[in-house]
Amino acid sequence: MIFSASQQRRRIYLAGAVTLTMAAGLASRHWPGLLPAALGKYPGDALWAQMVYWLVAFVVPSASVRRVTATALALAYLDEFSQLYQAAWINDIRATTMGHLVLGSTFAWADLLAYTIGIGLCGLVELLLFRDGRGSK
Repeated sequence: MIFSASQQRRRIYLAGAVTLTMAAGLASRHWPGLLPAALGKYPGDALWAQMVYWLVAFVVPSASVRRVTATALALAYLDEFSQLYQAAWINDIRATTMGHLVLGSTFAWADLLAYTIGIGLCGLVELLLFRDGRGSK
């Protein structure tokens, strides 16, 4: 697949967004004291969902903000609902650091709210930064 110069520039921005979001998410788990204790683990959950948003946008740089938002929400929700499935083989994967970061471990309704807020913020940032019609497709 061939991408235009503007899509290539957009991919550079998106790769940076993925990297920064991953770093912030890992930092939020490694140093939870940097954030108000009342927020609990939810900033990390919102950041994980934001990483999903940026990855979807990276894979399909020509997609509208609306489409990226819907796809990222679907993937994040699917991941959360997959945590209801507790077979030994997938729990073995979840027991690894990477498996836990990607798949999580325990279903929680509040995580869906964190994902929605995180992804919604990404969509808003894109709409505010890129008023080139991408949001209306």
